[in-house]
Amino acid sequence: MAIVKYPFWVLYRIWFYILVALPIIVLFPVLLISISREKWYPFFFRLARFWAKFILVGMGFNYRIIKEEVLNPKKSYMFVANHTSMTDIMLMLAAVKNPFVFVGKKELANIPLFGFFYKRTCILVDRSSAKSRQAVFLRAQRRLKQGLSICIFPEGGVPEEHIVLDEFKDGAFRLAINHQIPVVPLTFYDNKKRFSYTFFSGGPGKMRAKIHKFLQTENLKVGDTKVLNQKARAVILTELNKKLPKGK
Repeated sequence: MAIVKYPFWVLYRIWFYILVALPIIVLFPVLLISISREKWYPFFFRLARFWAKFILVGMGFNYRIIKEEVLNPKKSYMFVANHTSMTDIMLMLAAVKNPFVFVGKKELANIPLFGFFYKRTCILVDRSSAKSRQAVFLRAQRRLKQGLSICIFPEGGVPEEHIVLDEFKDGAFRLAINHQIPVVPLTFYDNKKRFSYTFFSGGPGKMRAKIHKFLQTENLKVGDTKVLNQKARAVILTELNKKLPKGK
């Protein structure tokens, strides 16, 4: 059986990177125009959503979005989700229509082609640098003032395979309180199983995301950051534990 599986996994990974690159190559001139001005970011975002759905469908992921509450297209939000896979970016883009900006690790900017647009449209953070984290906060503030939303994976990275959900960093929740915008927790149920960072794993199948009820920040102060953090994490962890097989 392994004789069949290992070549499949290798080819499946290669196919993923082909799907990532192909729309970028085809749409390269249009993408360049779309990032030439900050005010055109919503147009770039629509192209990014097409790119994400193209990859998900091309990988054989039958994705489904479950909504407990509907987003207001005229409002800004702070989106937070569990982080387990390279496909988390794609599923987030497929799940949310409101234009948002990712806050992500600077290392992704080194990926050929993808990194070119990533570093010009996302807010990059070096988590080992306090100065970088402060710069992220200021850039995120500016984007929120432009009417956009922000997306942060608050675990601060991808946890080890045996960890269901790591502890959350406070940055996303402090920013949400400062700007009095709702926090929207999302649970990604299947991404680790479908396409994790473990090379010899994954395959086509269902990929579900749930948009939970929003956590309001009205009347909250910076001192409430940790409580809001724990509420958001509890929502996602409870949902993940519901779906885990017994004994895990």
